[in-house]
Amino acid sequence: MGKMSLLRKDDNCERSLFSVCKTASKSSSSSSSSSSSSSSGNNNSLVSPQKDPPEEADALLFMQIFIHLLKSNIGTGFLGLPLAVKNAGLLVGPISLLAIGVLTVHCMDILLNCASHLTQRYIVSFLLIITQLGFCSVYFMFMADNLQQIVEEAHFTSNVCQPRKSLVLTPVLDARFYMLTILPFLILLVLVQNPQVLSIFSTLATITTLGSLALIFEYLIQETPRHSSLPLVASWKTFLLFFGTAIFTFEGVGMVLPLKSQMKSPQQFPAVLYLGMSFVIFLYICLGTLGYMKFGSDTQASITLNLPNCWLYQSVKLMYSVGIFFTYALQFHVPAEIIIPYVISRVSENWALFVDLTVRTALVCLTCFSAVLIPRLDLVISLVGSVSSSALALIIPPLLEITTFYSENMNCVTIAKDIMISILGLLGCVFGTYQALYEMTQQAHFSMANSTRVYT
Repeated sequence: MGKMSLLRKDDNCERSLFSVCKTASKSSSSSSSSSSSSSSGNNNSLVSPQKDPPEEADALLFMQIFIHLLKSNIGTGFLGLPLAVKNAGLLVGPISLLAIGVLTVHCMDILLNCASHLTQRYIVSFLLIITQLGFCSVYFMFMADNLQQIVEEAHFTSNVCQPRKSLVLTPVLDARFYMLTILPFLILLVLVQNPQVLSIFSTLATITTLGSLALIFEYLIQETPRHSSLPLVASWKTFLLFFGTAIFTFEGVGMVLPLKSQMKSPQQFPAVLYLGMSFVIFLYICLGTLGYMKFGSDTQASITLNLPNCWLYQSVKLMYSVGIFFTYALQFHVPAEIIIPYVISRVSENWALFVDLTVRTALVCLTCFSAVLIPRLDLVISLVGSVSSSALALIIPPLLEITTFYSENMNCVTIAKDIMISILGLLGCVFGTYQALYEMTQQAHFSMANSTRVYT
């Protein structure tokens, strides 16, 4: 995944999803036959080994790709869907989720069709960096929120699982403290460059995430109250926040092309894409609708913050946080493999390792400090989704299809469709960004979305 198909033409990346590209600025000619990538002084980008399709041992099978696709789309944004449905309305929310999901998957398919025709696109690289680092910042907030609740509610936690009741209390420690506590551990995580070790982390993330999701859905379907008073259509202002959150939730947009490049039979990728994303959209709608119906007006930025204060569901928060912790490395890998080879190509070989580790550490610190500066989980999710995720998911792919195939006598209907999707994404980007920034300025006196509220 060191060199993404979207960024360079004829990409035959053959390493595993979590492999680390090793570059040597001054030795491109001597490393052409090795299994690791080397940087090119002329192109300032990674050069893949000159081989044919991925080897049997390195290629990923259908089910492995399916699992990676699920994992890359089920993150912190997924748990914020009940609040998203609240911001859109009980009727408009699920319908809009379905519509955005269909459009996003269609744009993923467009990317696949355009990939072999593309040359370097620096704006796409920039948006990928912003989006993925934005995901990582949200991961800091998510882990801090849940860790804060687990630690500070420990003396309230019991074996009896009952619905939470809101109390106005002041937390013992600010959530920023928990972010800084997590920071050194995440730095150590991203410094690990052994593919075997990282694959173990990936497996742990999958197990803990799936286990916690099973318990969350098990709780949601227990005596779901009928909120007849819940609005079917929410305010247009809050709907703009819904748009950003919904787009953000499709966190796997940047992983589609790398996953295809790792598949043993790439021609089967469209099938696994449609199957996997159909299941993902179904989960999105179910969680968003059931979560909002369950918690109503008390729905929080992450559904884990609404779970009962008992040891069983405290363990759910812990398990999902562990899964997000290891998933951080997956999302971090994308911007790191764009930035680091570029930087290393400008230093001598003796400094390559030092620069590699320094850049990784600096990027992790950047995501942490971004979370510290704006520790408002729901608004940051909406902002990142509106600004960069909408561009990657809805605006750029249709425009790429037009620029790529216009000379091949594109159908006028296809051109009109692409223009409409791009305009929709642009409107959502502009108005969603404005609303998220407006909400941030209006509530700047709050240090956290739940800084003075604890549920017991």
